Amino acid sequence: MAETAWRKRVDSADWDAVTAELNDTGGALLPQLITKAEASKLRGLYADDHRFRATIDMSRYRFGEGEYRYFQQPYPVPVDELKSALYPRLLPVARDWWAKLSRDAPWPDDLDDWLEMCHAAGQTKSTAILLKYGQGDWNALHRDLYGDLVFPLQVVINLSEPGVDHTGGEFLLLEQRPRAQSRGTATLLPHCHGYVFTTRERPVKSARGWSAAPVRHGVSAVRSGARFTLGLVFHDAA
Repeated sequence: MAETAWRKRVDSADWDAVTAELNDTGGALLPQLITKAEASKLRGLYADDHRFRATIDMSRYRFGEGEYRYFQQPYPVPVDELKSALYPRLLPVARDWWAKLSRDAPWPDDLDDWLEMCHAAGQTKSTAILLKYGQGDWNALHRDLYGDLVFPLQVVINLSEPGVDHTGGEFLLLEQRPRAQSRGTATLLPHCHGYVFTTRERPVKSARGWSAAPVRHGVSAVRSGARFTLGLVFHDAA
């Protein structure tokens, strides 16, 4: 598939609305980014050990219940294709957030240039993730940082069909608001759709100006069936 086809899928989002929702809650639903056939093919890769550099048993590390695997490079289609199409759409949001927080934005215009910066800093490990949840599995609230160089937004895609392949398994965001109680949101991700969310924090306006509100993400318990998701992180790991 030509690169323009992936870009058309990404560009089909109402990016003004996506940006507004990111600014308001730290997360936003994206349109269908892959087909059902592509989702099925990605799910089928989970059993192929040669595709992955590491497998994490979440219960062992008290991350929750379930399992995920880090792809090794070269990535399967459409990991690089979607990351390349999403990055220029997410970059203005990232730069705006860092400007509000009076931070220098280190991210260049091109994703490959940014990944080269990560590699030069010793962050060379692949970060694309395939996650598998069965009945009763869940993911504890956390943040995916992986090193000193971090892109503040990432994307998850549901490879399973809610109500058919699984019930439960809502995507969770929890925002720690300054001098206030935390705010949580739960989103049931449609089949093959993406969801973009903050990797660690978002700027919030107060009487004193802008401050950083930490945001963690996770997954509620899967009540039945199996749920597979693809995670796209825009920085590599140390």
